[in-house]
Amino acid sequence: MSTLARDRKTATELISRPTRRELREYFVGTTLRIIDDEFTDADIECDLDYSPGTNGQRRTRVEQYYRTLDFTKHTDVKKFLSVYKSALSALGICQGGWNEEINNRTLATLTERIQRDGYDFVDGRLISRSSAVPSAPELRAEAVAMDAPYLSQQIDRIENEVDSDPRHAIGAAKELVETTCKTILRERGIEVNKKWDVMGLVKETRKQLKLVPDDIRDSAKAADTIKRLLNNLATITQNLAELRNNYGSGHGPDGKYVGLQPRHARLAAGSACVLAQFLFETHSERTEDE
Repeated sequence: MSTLARDRKTATELISRPTRRELREYFVGTTLRIIDDEFTDADIECDLDYSPGTNGQRRTRVEQYYRTLDFTKHTDVKKFLSVYKSALSALGICQGGWNEEINNRTLATLTERIQRDGYDFVDGRLISRSSAVPSAPELRAEAVAMDAPYLSQQIDRIENEVDSDPRHAIGAAKELVETTCKTILRERGIEVNKKWDVMGLVKETRKQLKLVPDDIRDSAKAADTIKRLLNNLATITQNLAELRNNYGSGHGPDGKYVGLQPRHARLAAGSACVLAQFLFETHSERTEDE
């Protein structure tokens, strides 16, 4: 057994085999061309040399696409969910006709299966009910809405590394806050000073969004508390990133060296995502009001 195959077997798969099987059976009712189009559009490769031992060309083709995916990795699962979402959407718009009952039954089955894996199909999107990082799914939706693909990549990186590589995930959390602030400032036509660190970026973003006490009406409750919360979230991210750098320096730690743990990464990533989500939501509201 190869190392990759062994790793896949021991790691926890994020999408269950029954769910994958139900999607495969859905495609049995389509064509090879549709199967190829759906998986190719999701940037999934096909292993045509793989012989899964299933009956029928369409089942075989789906399994050949599955073969190239690692269902223990968020990046590959994201591709699979893109195909799954497309299938649910197609079934949802197929109303009327002789096969309406079959479509509705298939839609119900696929929806139930993906819900067991922790996803809800809402407004044409598959939303995770449980994430390795709080607020990450909502923040990813903001990134898509703002056409910020690099921000989406940062979120994926954090979720993929929060358990496997906490030190890098913490660094990515700090970068996420920086990217969020730079994106918002760019949208608002503000030039970013290259000398600003993460705290400077948060301060300027907060200023532009009128979140500093001087810009809030005296009658606004908890203005000082809001400022402290924003500063504290940014400070946590900044301090943990510095801690990551300290742990990464030096020349050969001793044999008892442990390093940063996933709980540290979740603290940094959770703080960064909550802060970024709040800033994006405020930016959207302020833009509508202006």
